[in-house]
Amino acid sequence: MQQQPWDDIQPYLRLITPFRILLAILVLLGFVALATSYYTVEADEEAVVLLFGKNVRQTGPGLHFKLPFGIEKAIRVPVRSIFKEEFGFRTLQAGVRTQFDRRDYPDESLLLTGDLNIADVEWVVQYRIGEPEKFLFEIRDARRSLRDLSEAVMRLVVGDHTVTEVLTVGRIEIQAEVKQRLQKLLEQYNTGIYIVNVTLQDVNPPEKVKASFNAVNEAKQEKERLINEARKDYNEAVPKATGMALQQISEAEGYALKRVNEARGDADRFNAIRQEYQNAKEVTRRRLYLETMSEILPAVKEIYVIDGKSNAPIPILQLGQ
Repeated sequence: MQQQPWDDIQPYLRLITPFRILLAILVLLGFVALATSYYTVEADEEAVVLLFGKNVRQTGPGLHFKLPFGIEKAIRVPVRSIFKEEFGFRTLQAGVRTQFDRRDYPDESLLLTGDLNIADVEWVVQYRIGEPEKFLFEIRDARRSLRDLSEAVMRLVVGDHTVTEVLTVGRIEIQAEVKQRLQKLLEQYNTGIYIVNVTLQDVNPPEKVKASFNAVNEAKQEKERLINEARKDYNEAVPKATGMALQQISEAEGYALKRVNEARGDADRFNAIRQEYQNAKEVTRRRLYLETMSEILPAVKEIYVIDGKSNAPIPILQLGQ
């Protein structure tokens, strides 16, 4: 009874021959070779193929073949995807209503400005992998290196600007300078990373001095508003006054020209009369007398002729009647 199980399996053991074992091994190796001899690269990826750990080639999207059994290994790298690194804050869930981590990261965001003030700066670095072989093999941890270099460059650039520039008008200039300096350092370290954009997400004074800083900022804005209003009034008043002055000058010049011309006309008329007087004194004198009397008499109401022998003047014409 105890030998019955052994007796049951003996017929099956006789079927296992060395040839069949070898055939099973070959079939298994064939399946493994087939499964490990091809790979697929997605549309946004490139693959780096290693031969015993050495970089031998790169392949683009599509179906490709390689040596099986791990002799060649393909590492796919998403070269067309845009990645981002956040500094001073963290995004928990992106979407229509993005959720952010409520914790602060002062070790990253508190930066010293050029005028020895502190600014709370949050920024985002967007990048892509431009050279997969450098990204994989030239540097140990490309992402960590990118974060360290980004912090160093941002602290350097912010340290060259005042806190007012960082918080207001200098943000675009700072973003461009950080992008340029960071890209140069990444190329020196052979990271294979290309910077797409650097964005200052949020810039504020430290929480403890935010109220005071806002008050100062409001005062500066009020100052700028008053200056702009004064400039507006100046720009309105000065042209108006200039126009009035030019108008008065033109009127004065016209009046002067008129008076000069009238004086010249009177002088020419006097000279003409004098010339006529020289030629015929009696006739000219009488004509002048008659012309003068014709101008005076219409305005006279009464005319008196005074006789030296009479005691009182004698009215001879009642022109008023």
